[in-house]
Amino acid sequence: MKKLKVYLIRHGKTEANEKHLYCGKTDISLSERGKKELYDIKSTVKYPECISFFSSGAKRANETLEILYPEKTYSEINEFWEYNFGDFEMKSYDMLKENKEYIKWITDKDGQVLCPNGESKSQYKKRIKEAFNRFIDWCYKENMSEVVLVSHGGTIGTILEIFYDSSKSFYEYQPECGRGYEIILEKIDNNIKFEEINKI
Repeated sequence: MKKLKVYLIRHGKTEANEKHLYCGKTDISLSERGKKELYDIKSTVKYPECISFFSSGAKRANETLEILYPEKTYSEINEFWEYNFGDFEMKSYDMLKENKEYIKWITDKDGQVLCPNGESKSQYKKRIKEAFNRFIDWCYKENMSEVVLVSHGGTIGTILEIFYDSSKSFYEYQPECGRGYEIILEKIDNNIKFEEINKI
């Protein structure tokens, strides 16, 4: 089975990133600072050239892809959206620290506690795992050799935690905005094996 290169890139900064707010399903655009930073990064970082491009479909992911790869067409895979924080969306730790439901969620060790009107950690991991498996299956079926996926910090971190090394939490894998990973992988007997990882 041939090897596949997958480039996972995190979207640029938003107002939520700058203000340390939980932002998953809230569909906000890049901030002006975020756009400027992407152009600055682009002038110094060599982003990979590919034929096939994908995003999570969030505005911030689409806008990032359009800045980094102008005039490229891309497809949206909505299952790669960030975690759904439900009622905690666009709120900070300081806004929520007295909230009993929030405390229950952040202290949950098993990942079963739902954000009110959102997801649990285990539901999110299951969604990302299934989406990535389907994505890789499709890439092999279509005989792809290199693909770019622009998504979210939590999504990228969760992919690496599940498929690469579960001894680290997804927080440790989250790249900075506008950066990401080059992953060389192979699918063997329905299992995805990450052979090499390099930072972008």
